Amino acid sequence: MDEKSLEAAASPPESAVQVSSTYIRPQARKLHDSAVSFEEYHYYALKTREEERNVQAPKTDWRGILLRKKPANELAADSNGARGGDEEKHHHVATAGNVNLADPQARLQVSDQEWTDASRAFRTASWGACFYLITTDILGPYGVGFAIGTLGWGPGIALYTVFGGLAGYSGYLLWHAFLGLDSHEYPMKNYGDLFFRLNGQTARQIVNVLQALALILVLGQITIQQGQALSQVSKFQLCYAVCPVIFIIVGFFLGQIRTLQSYGWVANLAVWLNLLVIFISMGAFAHSPPNYAISILGSSGGVVDPTTITPDANGNYPPIIHYNGMPPSGSFIGALNGLLSGVFAYGGAQLFVEFMAEMRRPRDFLKAMWGAQFFIWAVYLIYGCYTYYWQGQYSYTISYQGVSSYGLQTAGNMIGIISGLIAAGLYSNIGIKVMYNNVLMDVFKAPPLNTKTGKILWIIIVPIWWVIGYIIAAGIPDYFGFVSVVSAATILEFTYCFPPMVALAYDIRLNVMRDTVGEGFNPLTGEVSRKYSGISYWVRGFLSGGLFQIAKNTWHLLYALGAWVLAGLGMYAAVEGYVHLLASMRGGRVGC
Repeated sequence: MDEKSLEAAASPPESAVQVSSTYIRPQARKLHDSAVSFEEYHYYALKTREEERNVQAPKTDWRGILLRKKPANELAADSNGARGGDEEKHHHVATAGNVNLADPQARLQVSDQEWTDASRAFRTASWGACFYLITTDILGPYGVGFAIGTLGWGPGIALYTVFGGLAGYSGYLLWHAFLGLDSHEYPMKNYGDLFFRLNGQTARQIVNVLQALALILVLGQITIQQGQALSQVSKFQLCYAVCPVIFIIVGFFLGQIRTLQSYGWVANLAVWLNLLVIFISMGAFAHSPPNYAISILGSSGGVVDPTTITPDANGNYPPIIHYNGMPPSGSFIGALNGLLSGVFAYGGAQLFVEFMAEMRRPRDFLKAMWGAQFFIWAVYLIYGCYTYYWQGQYSYTISYQGVSSYGLQTAGNMIGIISGLIAAGLYSNIGIKVMYNNVLMDVFKAPPLNTKTGKILWIIIVPIWWVIGYIIAAGIPDYFGFVSVVSAATILEFTYCFPPMVALAYDIRLNVMRDTVGEGFNPLTGEVSRKYSGISYWVRGFLSGGLFQIAKNTWHLLYALGAWVLAGLGMYAAVEGYVHLLASMRGGRVGC
């Protein structure tokens, strides 16, 4: 929306009767107030975006980004532009920070300036920090060789490329809606807020529950991976149920980091550790045979055709095999599960709203997102193809655990444990915030996390959250089967199903407001003019905006439907594959 649209929204039609203001200030609203209209959210979002446009963008300091040193000019920059001096700004933030903003009565004593400055104070992350957060969140290419082994060279490379591109496009759709709905007056905090402002309270609760479930399951997945790594390091002499305990205990301390800006420092370390594991395993693949002994526990051959990894009577394993197309066994379940592994690899979109919510300039998010997506796609395919070339059907679900040299295998496992801790800490950070903001603050009126009581509650919640991750890891040691189920049931929805639904709902509402003269929010009276409602409102919005916009709406509808079909097929394949793998592992479970 341009400046003319902002002026139009702020000025009532000439024929409108001027009345005394009945406007309710944003800080007087309850959290997640259903009475706030889309038009009001959009009006304040335009004001905020215009203000951010006037804030000078920091120059790109690649040395600072790589070393995580924040430039001096960025440290000194005032997040609210030229408005007010530092002393006045800090007074506003301190005043609002001492109030329990979850309590509507307490918020009444906060002025408009204090309210917006408190929102600005939370937005400190740069696009460089978000780049590292995205790569830390998504960068885990260790299953790509396995996935290509279940799909073959052509389909594997094509699907990873298509799904990587669509993941980036989904991120763009979330960014597009975020800019039109987030503001200092009504700051957006998480994925569920998008659905709340577009589809209502019920949609928000469904998304929040699914996101919290996804985040705790991913924490469990990372714990399973690192529990298996510790078990392998001990040469399977240490009981598997004990292995994740060590990982979880360390996570208690790492989980005390509360802000994403602070997390950018350790996120940077995770990127380089992952690259180090990649280089170590690549060298090992080229100079040593596959780890034949564990291939039955989770190799691509074990999923597609177990005979290709079964030794003969003399104990000799079959030679390495590659497939240009789909494996001749025609295993639909194996191919779909390999595809789900690819979907899981691009699962970071569920955290994009949280990243944008803590950025000083959310408009710059696209630079971080597209840069990270391209980097991740390149690393995925280069490493995945290299792994599949050297390991073939023996490509293991966690590639560096498929190294036959114990020394190099152990090096990969130990470095992977450190990077896994950082990734798990990131997921727990976001997961706890989703639960805290949408349950404790909304229902139980808990104070904000920046208050003393909020910090104490955070310290208490972190170990509980990680213990749940341990329970999952100790009870379900099958990594590949668990990844497939999580991918189909949660990750695919947040990356491929929900973003086109968000874009479609946002564009429909925006199109109705643009297409109908006199519609919009009047800040003088707090009134919202809307001429359509019910089915006619959605139909008009879908068919408004010209042929190109209608084509976009149709594409987003088909995109969402196709993603939901894939989710259904994926869930079926995940469950079937999970049952098959558990049956094949019976009697040979790792650990005690």
